[in-house]
Amino acid sequence: MREACKGKELVQTLPGELIKAGITGIGVYVPERVLTNAQLEEIVDTNHEWISTRCGIHERRIAAPEQATSDLAVLSASRALANAGLAPEELDLIIVATNTPDTLFPSTACLVQDRIGAVKAGAFDLAAGCAGFICALAVGSQFIAAGSSRYVLVVGADNLSKFVNWEDRSTCVLFGDAAGAVILGPARKDSGFLNFKLRADGSGGNLLMLPAGGSRLPASRETVENKLHYIQMRGREVFKFAVRVMTEVTGEVLSAGGLDRKDLDFFIPHQANTRIIDAAARRLGLPPEKILVNVDRYGNTSTASIPLALEEALRGGRIKAGDNIVLAGFGAGLTWAGALLRW
Repeated sequence: MREACKGKELVQTLPGELIKAGITGIGVYVPERVLTNAQLEEIVDTNHEWISTRCGIHERRIAAPEQATSDLAVLSASRALANAGLAPEELDLIIVATNTPDTLFPSTACLVQDRIGAVKAGAFDLAAGCAGFICALAVGSQFIAAGSSRYVLVVGADNLSKFVNWEDRSTCVLFGDAAGAVILGPARKDSGFLNFKLRADGSGGNLLMLPAGGSRLPASRETVENKLHYIQMRGREVFKFAVRVMTEVTGEVLSAGGLDRKDLDFFIPHQANTRIIDAAARRLGLPPEKILVNVDRYGNTSTASIPLALEEALRGGRIKAGDNIVLAGFGAGLTWAGALLRW
């Protein structure tokens, strides 16, 4: 039974049973080009020890000059459909979580919809920083819960190498390009997404941003000369924020699901920095075997990082039916989000 407000009165309603959403297919794509720390030493004032000590990254994947975000998204989406055994025309909705769309409009999701042949699907982009993939999962799950969609394609895709200043060693060493996609559908009994928590604090928006290119600072000679079309980040402040909110949101989704930390089988955090992940894990009291980490090989792939780690764990046989999994992410906005998933 649910309670709803009608005017000043509290009324009770008896809606039809909601449909729980689960993941029925997954697919990822990473570009072929590998950029190692040793190679970065040749183009910026840095070295492998400095990079690996600060963020735990050894290499990252870089999209080809002609590859746009939609190209990465299409490849991951096609693999997710194949993994789910679905035809594109069976999709009802496509949500692409991205911070690096091909264009401001049309949406990258519409480009994906056309190229994969999802002729019956609606499509839109979702921008919520690196927490965008979890936010898109939450939105897609609501469409399924309400019965208005049966299969929803959720893609996290980012092409951040095209938006970093390769002269700024504090940011250019961090990011990689990738895409990860899942098919959401009605969950099997005793599985699926149990709850989501989405949060934001816009007062910290200036800590991680791409200043120019929007309506506040349209492209001009001045914005280009001042390098305002590149990512800007105040790393120390973001670090403290990330550790705090990843810990908090993990506790929130576990509590909402009636679980304790001891009930958690796997923690899949946004792959931004090993120091952030390690600090959050210590606060949560989680052993290394319960944490999925691959940032050392891919760098921070933003919205693609969580599906990339999830797919790797599934392919490696680490996750089994009945496992309780928390997905937790944070990013520009500032935003953060968590999801509790029973596999």
